[in-house]
Amino acid sequence: MLCPFCQHNKSRVVDTTKEAPGGIRRRRECLKCGARFSTLERAVLATPLLVKQDGTREEFDRDKLMHGIRIACAKRPVSAADIERLIGEIESTLQRKGKSEVSSRVVGDMVIKNLKELDFIAYIRFAIVYLQLDDLQAIRTEIDRLLTEES
Repeated sequence: MLCPFCQHNKSRVVDTTKEAPGGIRRRRECLKCGARFSTLERAVLATPLLVKQDGTREEFDRDKLMHGIRIACAKRPVSAADIERLIGEIESTLQRKGKSEVSSRVVGDMVIKNLKELDFIAYIRFAIVYLQLDDLQAIRTEIDRLLTEES
């Protein structure tokens, strides 16, 4: 593990948190400069290829998914831990399926479902792009549907 401050390759583990979202969190101290930093260790398991609507296939990209969810959750009271947990759940669900390929729609549907439970505004932001709500009437219809479900 390289120190992010001095790039030295030796460090010692100061503390370990086993129940961190997404893996094992370790607090480390560089043996050269003494700086402390955290690492997150998680098992690298095979995730299926995602089949896009146009038929192309691409690897599941955790960072790409995180970027999209963070945009939807921007300036909302959604914690980084909640986003990390959501992405971890999606990734582990895909791994448990045991398939070599999965439609990208499956991932989008999981995000939509979980964002609806997490934050309605983040859900609407994501839904505008994902569900292709391209006019105000479609967006209003979706908001009205949410309001009806909430009551």
